[in-house]
Amino acid sequence: MESQSQTQNTSLHRLQNVEKTVVKVLELAGGVMDELANPMGPRKEFINNHCREFMQMIKDIQFTLRNEIKSTCEYRPFEKCDYSSRISNEICFDKLEYLTSLLNGLEESIDQYHAADAAAATAMFPPIDS
Repeated sequence: MESQSQTQNTSLHRLQNVEKTVVKVLELAGGVMDELANPMGPRKEFINNHCREFMQMIKDIQFTLRNEIKSTCEYRPFEKCDYSSRISNEICFDKLEYLTSLLNGLEESIDQYHAADAAAATAMFPPIDS
């Protein structure tokens, strides 16, 4: 449970960083628009640098969002799975059944022994009829 909470916090942190990057991208786009509207004409190097930075940030945003979406949609077969505990319980139950059958067999052997012992005692010492 703790691990899942940590993963959610990390994911939330990454998404918050994406949000901040989107704000920076919009600021860059605004800066380019201002530069293009400059009455003295746009500075080519300024626009090239801003456009390069803009494109890199867009790629970073796409990469992060793609990974977050993929992570969110991943099939996690063993998350919250009780398979191992169910199997363990079934094995314990089978062991108990086996032990119960052994104890029942032992009890039958003891009963047979006592019955045979009683029969032998009766044969050796028959009851006296009065």
